[in-house]
Amino acid sequence: MPIAVYALTAGAFGIGTTEFIIMGLLLQVAADMHVSVSTAGLLISGYALGVFVGAPVLTLGTRRIPRKAVLLALMAIFTIGNAACALAPSYGWLMAARVLTSLAHGTFFGVGSVVATRLVAQNKRASAISTMFIGLTVATLLGVPFGAWLGLLLGWRAAFWTVAAIGVIAFAILAVFVPGNVGRDDKPTSLREEVAVLARPQVLLGLAITVFGFGGLFTVFTYIQPILTRITGFSQSAVSPILLVLGAGLAIGNVMGGRFADRGLARALIGTLAGLAIVLVALAPVLGMETPTVLLMGLLGVAAFSTVAPLQLRVLEKAGSAGQNLASSLNIAAFNLGNALGAWAGGITIDAGLGFAALPLVASAITLIGLAVALWSVHLDRRLVSATA
Repeated sequence: MPIAVYALTAGAFGIGTTEFIIMGLLLQVAADMHVSVSTAGLLISGYALGVFVGAPVLTLGTRRIPRKAVLLALMAIFTIGNAACALAPSYGWLMAARVLTSLAHGTFFGVGSVVATRLVAQNKRASAISTMFIGLTVATLLGVPFGAWLGLLLGWRAAFWTVAAIGVIAFAILAVFVPGNVGRDDKPTSLREEVAVLARPQVLLGLAITVFGFGGLFTVFTYIQPILTRITGFSQSAVSPILLVLGAGLAIGNVMGGRFADRGLARALIGTLAGLAIVLVALAPVLGMETPTVLLMGLLGVAAFSTVAPLQLRVLEKAGSAGQNLASSLNIAAFNLGNALGAWAGGITIDAGLGFAALPLVASAITLIGLAVALWSVHLDRRLVSATA
């Protein structure tokens, strides 16, 4: 892979860390801000909804600006937002700072995904996307457990100051290694051409697959800290090592998903979503047992992030060249709408009295909706091929 793709990976690491870090700090933030755990979980939903709104707006607003300049501006917003999180005096201010930070997220991953595919050969596009998303998996593998440990040691604010520092470093790496001329030869697209991508049924189906297929993960992932401590019986200090196991699975799954998608996109899409649903179902009955829970956390990571490259490439393929920037950002927004949906569904489940132990089954049901939409989408492709043969 070109070094510029790995520079995008560095940016993805920074942004991924701030998205997920709150999951290892949920109990500390809830106690410090005097809110319930389910209310603290809405900090994840608020971030995700900010991505959902910010991704299309910023992508359209920056479509004529050089791609490198856009990436650097987004990383600056990310850094300022995390500093604001560290300084937040109340829950409302923390939510506002999280939303500010989230505005950079969708457009960075959307534009970055398109830039990554421009830097490699046609048959390596899914692998380039998965390489960029390695930053997201490393954020979970190292950033989130480190944040949980740092939050336990120095308080949750110290974790956000550290993420802001990561943003400064990522900005410097992007400035040095991403070529200034990337995307410069692309034909400028009008607003009408960009927005026209939303009239494509398969693009809309692809976005729906992402929302539901990936959203199930966050029904569990949002509440991973209380699940491990209150249901499985682990100590607070054990959460970080278990998150490392989950993160290792994410890293493996991310690479596997890219390779599967390069070999056959439709098969990869359906197979990875089915695998995620199966692992979520298998997790439910073992949550009371420590060793099986740790093993299933690793498998959950593999299954979850093996879906990322197929989901992203599916939307890019169906968008066509004119609308790829918007479609790519919208799919990142769809990932985060799925995150918000999952966190909301988890909160509803908990508040309804079903408890943390019921979350994996609710998560599996959400992912199965995504799988059903994927099967329908692939069926439509095959029917079109048959009709034109």
